[in-house]
Amino acid sequence: MSYPFRQAICNEVFQGWDFAEQCRTIKRLGYAGIEIAHFTLADDPASLSPARRRELADIMAGEGLEFAGLHWLMVAPKGLHVTTPDAALRTRSWLHIATLIDLCGDLGGGKMIFGSPAQRKSTGGATKQEATARYVDGLRQAAAHAASRGVTLLMEPLPPHDTDVLNTLEEAAAYVAAIGSPAVQTMYDSHNAIREAEPHEILVERYFDIIKHVHVNEMDGKHPGTSTWDFKPVFRVLAAKGYQGWISMEAFDFSAGAEPIAGESIQYLQAEIKKL
Repeated sequence: MSYPFRQAICNEVFQGWDFAEQCRTIKRLGYAGIEIAHFTLADDPASLSPARRRELADIMAGEGLEFAGLHWLMVAPKGLHVTTPDAALRTRSWLHIATLIDLCGDLGGGKMIFGSPAQRKSTGGATKQEATARYVDGLRQAAAHAASRGVTLLMEPLPPHDTDVLNTLEEAAAYVAAIGSPAVQTMYDSHNAIREAEPHEILVERYFDIIKHVHVNEMDGKHPGTSTWDFKPVFRVLAAKGYQGWISMEAFDFSAGAEPIAGESIQYLQAEIKKL
């Protein structure tokens, strides 16, 4: 059987394009949603005026695209870190997250994918346990604001070679339970789950209730269809459980060019989905 997944693409691959042209191209290629890296709009999200935010939302709607959410939350401005022992820097970094929550809400609400490994890993002499506690506490404190803006913060498990704070879906489930807010959940990324010990489809089924977003990419970071990863086992689980969230393509290698990457990815994924 096929399944009507909602497909989006992360717009970082289109960085440097006019935003309206990004949306027009993404829609023409067959996507229903756009996931935005905020630094493609402005280095500092606080600098985006209310009028510009309305304009961006209107452009997406006018091109027939839904706003899926934000990713790469901590890349810009430079120098932020949410688990540092430096209390002043930590406060400034979590205020940045609050600013992004408002941007996300102004663009229509949605998901905020909290990857940003370098800006959450232990630093400044802190242990992994201390850094993780600061990360979880920061998310706990941000939850009410996120809920009030129709935003869900998603902890993204990342492999140990990228960060020592939050590496598995099992850990994410424990932190989601500890925070106890529907505004803080988790997500699955095929590439970033590379170090999970169990097959991805088993993990997705086990933690389905807290997985609110899915990123798809090959294990080498290239776009779907360029290597050998089989997305169908995870797709079968998602389809069987009636997944209503986004399947969002996030590539890390842009060398093939924005439009070929976007077009080849959705064609490949749609062909795979028809095989379910």
